[in-house]
Amino acid sequence: MADVHFFSSDPADRIAQKAMRVNLSDLAAMGATPAGYLVALAIPRDMKNIDEWVAGFASGLKMDQDIFGWSLFGGDTVSTTGPLTISITAIGLVKSEQALRRFGAELGDDIYVSGNLGDSALGLKSLTDKISPSNNILIDRYYLPIPRIKLGQNLWGIASSVMDISDGLLGDIGHIAALSGLGAEIKDELIPKSEAAGKFLERFPQYKNLIWQGGDDYELLFTAPSSKKNDIQRLSRKLALPLTKIGHMTDDKTIVIQDKNGMNIIGNAQGFRHF
Repeated sequence: MADVHFFSSDPADRIAQKAMRVNLSDLAAMGATPAGYLVALAIPRDMKNIDEWVAGFASGLKMDQDIFGWSLFGGDTVSTTGPLTISITAIGLVKSEQALRRFGAELGDDIYVSGNLGDSALGLKSLTDKISPSNNILIDRYYLPIPRIKLGQNLWGIASSVMDISDGLLGDIGHIAALSGLGAEIKDELIPKSEAAGKFLERFPQYKNLIWQGGDDYELLFTAPSSKKNDIQRLSRKLALPLTKIGHMTDDKTIVIQDKNGMNIIGNAQGFRHF
């Protein structure tokens, strides 16, 4: 929805690409191969340059269809008196009984994340607070997340639970823990951050919580038994993608992120909530 999930002034092609990629990330979290998608558009009746906007939006769809090898199955377009609204339904395929799930973590399982966390949230903070980052990596990560499709397709038989990080590390490890009847302990210094994020936080340390609370990362968060450590290292090398162990599952049904002194730094903080 315009000015909730994206800025209404954003280029139409980028809006399309992000809408597709966040849905592709859901497929990645289930180990699926993208097949196709449905798109519904509700376009404001008083929107200026509608034809130009739709052409740009279609161009963005085409770019990511080519990149990710899927196609438009159909959908619907209507006019509205409300804000511009986009809804995409992603359809993917998995082998029988091999879909990855959010539940299934076991006591003592290691917790891993792919890539780096916080770039997108810091990019959004740059835009909303009109902060000029040292480079455009953070803003690019906000506009163009990278769905980890190949990673998801390789996690069957390795991971005990998987989901993508959309609501922030804190909120999403909370989902995995709740569904598995467990808690989680994470080491703050182990959470992977990009060089760009590190430089941003040197200037604005007050935004450090966005690394684990900001959301919009669309990296994969997964748990695995310690016996799978070597498999995960081999997979990381195979995909040329960092897979970082950041903690483990516990039996106290709480989420803890510890600093170097073992103190819980999140207090009563929660991940992003839609309602």
